[in-house]
Amino acid sequence: MKLYITTFFFILTISLSYSQSSPEDKLGAWYTYFGNHRISNKLSIVAGGQIWAYEPATNLNLFLAKLGVNYHINDKLKVELGYSFLDIDKSIQHREGSHVFENRISGQIAYKHKLSRLPIDHRLRIEHRIFNPTEENPTKHRLRYRLGTKIKLNKLLFVRINNELLSTIEDDFSSANRFYTALGINLSKSCNLQLGYLNRYLFEKDINLHRLQVSLFIKTDHRKSKS
Repeated sequence: MKLYITTFFFILTISLSYSQSSPEDKLGAWYTYFGNHRISNKLSIVAGGQIWAYEPATNLNLFLAKLGVNYHINDKLKVELGYSFLDIDKSIQHREGSHVFENRISGQIAYKHKLSRLPIDHRLRIEHRIFNPTEENPTKHRLRYRLGTKIKLNKLLFVRINNELLSTIEDDFSSANRFYTALGINLSKSCNLQLGYLNRYLFEKDINLHRLQVSLFIKTDHRKSKS
């Protein structure tokens, strides 16, 4: 366990020290909440939101609210249909102007398995994004693939690591990569808090954005109350 904790803080220290030489010299923050509510053996509902801040306590530049429905094919495989609403401040793109509102429809497949004793999870998502006010490209389509793992340290603590590649295939092809590592704390059997670091790299602009991330996740199972 000591080795896992030492490795986690080693990665975090290197990542934060690298941010001093990055084109983006501000250390921002992402605040996340998501709840997963199982309502039957086959169905669950996902609801939550996210706030991006250009600095940890000021200059909010993105608000996201999401609602999704999961169909559980089996214990390892599920599919999801989701809808998200976003309020985006263009200053995150270093541009002046009013806010842009996005309506996003998404579909995804999630699969988990074990590699030896290491748990592995995959998530493949496609997004149809509609922007208002309309810009040069009012609609965009984006493909996202995330590979991750969750390493249990003890009953209280765990380490979460994942990497996600995002690609928008339009006339203005763009892509990004998000690397995330966090120390998780099990507050209860149904709730955990994750404190971590996220590196968001924008390929077309060659920019690294360094973000602290605070995330709260809750799971409820309403099948128990029906039994």
